[in-house]
Amino acid sequence: MEERTANVSAKTASAAAQQQLLRRQQELLYWRKNADRIRSRNLVTGLTIGAFVVGIFSYTILSIKQERIMEELDEEARVSVFRGPRTGANS
Repeated sequence: MEERTANVSAKTASAAAQQQLLRRQQELLYWRKNADRIRSRNLVTGLTIGAFVVGIFSYTILSIKQERIMEELDEEARVSVFRGPRTGANS
């Protein structure tokens, strides 16, 4: 009885190993067939993500420059307020 269960479990393990090997061979064949398509998809995805990152970075830099310009304009406005209005008598 023990020999029979050992024999059955050995066959089951062997069948499972063969099935796993077959599955791996099928996956390898799939990857070989579709490697170019997958590579091009990955390239497009990478370029899209890169363009998005560059766009966000550019927008951030642009908005910081605009803030600096606004700060300079505000500083000029404060100075002009402290100096008072420019008329012909005090210019």
